Amino acid sequence: MIGKDDRIAEVRAYIPVEGIGGYFEHTEGHWLLDTIIANPMSGYPDYYERRSSWGAKALGTVLVEIETDGGLIGQGVSQGGVPSARIVVDHLSRFLLGSDPRDVERIWDQMFRSTLPYGRKGLALCAISAVDIALWDLCGKLRGEPVYKLLGGETKQEIPCYLTGPQPWAAKELGFFGGKMPLPHGPADGTEGLNANVEMVAKAREAVGPDFELMLDCYMALDVPYTIDLANAVRPYRVRWIEEALPPDDYDGHARIKAACPWQRFSTGEHEYTRYGFRELITRGNLDLLQPDLAWVGGITEAKKIAAMAQAYDLPVVPHGSGVFSTHFQMASSNGPFQEVLAMSPTGDDILPIWNGLIDGDPLPKNGVVRPPDRPGWGIELVQDRMNLVDSAAA
Repeated sequence: MIGKDDRIAEVRAYIPVEGIGGYFEHTEGHWLLDTIIANPMSGYPDYYERRSSWGAKALGTVLVEIETDGGLIGQGVSQGGVPSARIVVDHLSRFLLGSDPRDVERIWDQMFRSTLPYGRKGLALCAISAVDIALWDLCGKLRGEPVYKLLGGETKQEIPCYLTGPQPWAAKELGFFGGKMPLPHGPADGTEGLNANVEMVAKAREAVGPDFELMLDCYMALDVPYTIDLANAVRPYRVRWIEEALPPDDYDGHARIKAACPWQRFSTGEHEYTRYGFRELITRGNLDLLQPDLAWVGGITEAKKIAAMAQAYDLPVVPHGSGVFSTHFQMASSNGPFQEVLAMSPTGDDILPIWNGLIDGDPLPKNGVVRPPDRPGWGIELVQDRMNLVDSAAA
């Protein structure tokens, strides 16, 4: 039975202190935001050179704390800034206050159904994700166990990792089994851009040798003809997968590129939401790897359903770089063979915590492998002096 002090008494939402903290908060010139990377806005000259120019970080980060009557606190993180924070406090909190925090399935279902008029994808799911991640943290603390034990326990001794960044040779030196490069050029750059992309892959393959894995991250920037041309052009250099060539809901487009290039692995999912979006990606059979972001897709409760559905089709699930949340999830997932890590240093040649100073305790891989913390919950703490309270709701 739940103790009298274990029910949820307060829900708080925060945003980072201005200028510090958060996935998209970095110094000017950071490779992630201020270099030429193909993206959905690359066709517009005013927004070509840097993702920061068109608002990739406009909303920022949201942080959630859920506290019980007894003072235990669960913590979660997602995107959406003040708009997400308002959804959490003004809407979602009513399904939390007074509840047993272990009722994650009921709470998730109520949050999702209640936001259907304005949700289903995007901002509302980011808010739900932050709450759900905080609930799993709280459940772990209530039971005195790390989240991965709640999710099913160990499926491997340690988790192999690949590194996403502009310098795959640095990934090899750091002990990672592979490196995923952002694609610089898209269809608007024509043949010259395509040739530059191929030259980049060729130089990378020469630098890392024949056995190191190379992947390409295309960030929904391409169209079907360009993707086919790209796949054919880089075929001699053994690219393990081409990621997010198209928007995830272009199901027919994914079928066309897979039919044209059956030898090439394709992946997507970073910008897809809930089991309903992933059901289409899975059952149509045109993808080789799924990459939900645990802090966007609907949190852990929904990601578990996606992974189970994918396993029935022998599809691996490798979340988009979600730091410690991915580490716990992959440890407990038998179809989670490895983990993505982002090279968060400004030049992309080294690893730093993904949430950029907002979290203490986020484990970093050593020699290309990582394990989750064995502390209760996620084993992390939000850094209070880097957070500004937006609002709270109390029972």
